[in-house]
Amino acid sequence: MSDSSLILDDGVLHCAISVPGRAGSLDGPVLAEVAATLAGDTSGIGAVLLHGGGASFCTGGDVSAFGSATDPQQLVGDLATSFHRFLLALVATDVPVVAAVTGWAAGAGMSTALAADVIVGGPGTRFRPAYPGIGFSPDGGMSWSLPRLIGVARARDVLLTDTVVEGEQAHAWGMLTRLVPDDEVRSTALAVAVALAAGPRGSHAAIKALLRDSDGRTLGEHLPAEAASIAACAASADGREGVRAFLERRPPVFG
Repeated sequence: MSDSSLILDDGVLHCAISVPGRAGSLDGPVLAEVAATLAGDTSGIGAVLLHGGGASFCTGGDVSAFGSATDPQQLVGDLATSFHRFLLALVATDVPVVAAVTGWAAGAGMSTALAADVIVGGPGTRFRPAYPGIGFSPDGGMSWSLPRLIGVARARDVLLTDTVVEGEQAHAWGMLTRLVPDDEVRSTALAVAVALAAGPRGSHAAIKALLRDSDGRTLGEHLPAEAASIAACAASADGREGVRAFLERRPPVFG
C-alpha cells in the first residue's frame, strides 16, 4: 500500500483518518480505502491502528462543505452513508482496532474513536459530540455506542448539552480504555497494535465475534457459542502452540 495515509507494516494497518493539520476533518478517500481493505482479505493484517493526520485525532466532517452545499440534505446524507460503511467495517472486522486519540476527537472523530476495541488517550484528549453546536444530530453510531460505554443518563447529558469530556474523565467513564501521558499516546497505541498483530489472530477473531454476538443473546444462548469457540481454538495451530508454550514454560510463537 503506497498511500501515506494507509500503510501496512509488520502486520499493523496504519490509518491516518483525518486530513493533515492541527485538528483535521475526516479524510473521506482514506475511510473508503479502509472499508474496502477490511472487507477484503485481511489475512496479512493483525491489527488496525487509527490515528490523526495532525496533532488531533479528528474534528469530524468538513463543515465548510456543509455550508456551501446547494442541497445540504443530500450531501450530508450521502456523507453519513459513506462514513457508516467505514464504521461498520471497523466493527465487523475480525482484526482488533486500536485508536490513538490525541488532542480533539469531535463529531465523527468521536464516533470513530468509540468504535475501536482499544482506545488510548491522555489527559489532553478532548471528546466533544459537536453535532448540536451546528444544529445536527449524531451519526457514526455515537447515539448507539456512547450509552453502552457510559450509561444512558450520562449519554443523554453529554449529547444534548454538547459537553466536552476531557481525558481523565473520559477514562473514568470508559470512553478511553487506556490513559497515558499525552506524549506517549501514539507510541502506546502502536505498541498495543504491534503486540496484537504478533498474537493469536484466530483467538482475537473469536473474542471479537463473541463480544459482538453477546448483546443479542441470553447467557444460556451464549454459553454454547463460547463452548464451540474455545473448542475450535483448541484445535487450531495457535491454540496448540499456546498450550505447548505454556507447558514448556516459554513465550508462545503464534502465526
